[in-house]
Amino acid sequence: MRFTLFYQSLVSDWNHGNAHFLRGVARELVRRGHHVRVFEPVDGWSRTNLIAEQGEGAIAKFHTAFPELTSETYDLADPGVGEPLDEAVEGADVVIVHEWSEPALVRHLGLRRAGGGRFRLLFHDTHHRAASLPQALAVYDLSPFDGVLAFGASVAERYRAHGWGRRVWTWHEAADTALFHPLDADKEGDLVWIGNWGDEERTAEVREFLLRPVRDLGLVARVHGVRYPASALAELQEAGVVYAGWLPNVDVAGTFARFRATVHVPRRPYAAALPGIPTIRVFEALACGIPLVSAPWQDAEGLFRVGEDFLIARDGNEMKNILRGILADPAWAESLSRHGLETIRTRHTCAHRVDELLTIIGGLGANAAVEAA
Repeated sequence: MRFTLFYQSLVSDWNHGNAHFLRGVARELVRRGHHVRVFEPVDGWSRTNLIAEQGEGAIAKFHTAFPELTSETYDLADPGVGEPLDEAVEGADVVIVHEWSEPALVRHLGLRRAGGGRFRLLFHDTHHRAASLPQALAVYDLSPFDGVLAFGASVAERYRAHGWGRRVWTWHEAADTALFHPLDADKEGDLVWIGNWGDEERTAEVREFLLRPVRDLGLVARVHGVRYPASALAELQEAGVVYAGWLPNVDVAGTFARFRATVHVPRRPYAAALPGIPTIRVFEALACGIPLVSAPWQDAEGLFRVGEDFLIARDGNEMKNILRGILADPAWAESLSRHGLETIRTRHTCAHRVDELLTIIGGLGANAAVEAA
């Protein structure tokens, strides 16, 4: 089959975790013999910020790590952009558009579908805006779309309630196990957290479930991420946490391997309004076999075996006690690693998600979708 995918970026994962899943799915589709084209805006904020901060070498690193994947750019400000966009979808069997896309792009592709386009058109939502900022999604006309892929049942329900999609399927993120798997490495520290500070959506939670336990236990800890203001950097320093800046996703597995544990600090909209949706970091951490302890969130969809695959701390004191325990008990840590890895391998890889996607497409009657090209 021929897939055309429109996303914020394929080549940049700067403050753009959706790129992780996109890369894994695209690579799995290519591996199975499907034809995949990915398009991203020439001035997309993730790509632009990555180059500004890291230089063009960061883009070259992507191409080295993913030689089977390429991305084509488009410029909506170009008066002639319609022709190449039309060409991109004309021969496609399936077109998927990410919810961070500009409304003008969504409208253009919707018009092409409504005007007789033979491709199946799907909208992919991987954010909490359906709950936290529904008016931002109301600008999209999804009536010509064949359906919505929502990365959690609670997001899917928002689409159904608002009538934003004729058909909605839950399509969770997952780990790209070609990239995320256990590695052997000498340990450099006790705890690593990979996450961005931004938007004040989890500032209090980061303090309670990361900074205070690290400070109180005297752990050797490191944080990777972007959008840390000076005040946040000062808090990290006061807690004794080393701030190491942006980390390319291709280097995450090696970083996890050099630490003894990690934590999950979900953003407030997910924990409060969208139960059942972890960030992709949960899938990736468990795939790497690192023991994980999470701040509170409800696994409403039963994605994991909570208590076996990872642990949940109800407050900062419990986080501190759990971290102390697993760092002192190698057998406990090993059990968490083993069970978490088992669940990922049996349920939550990009290969599993491609199976689900092809089943969805097959149900739409898109050119024998369940068969490889």
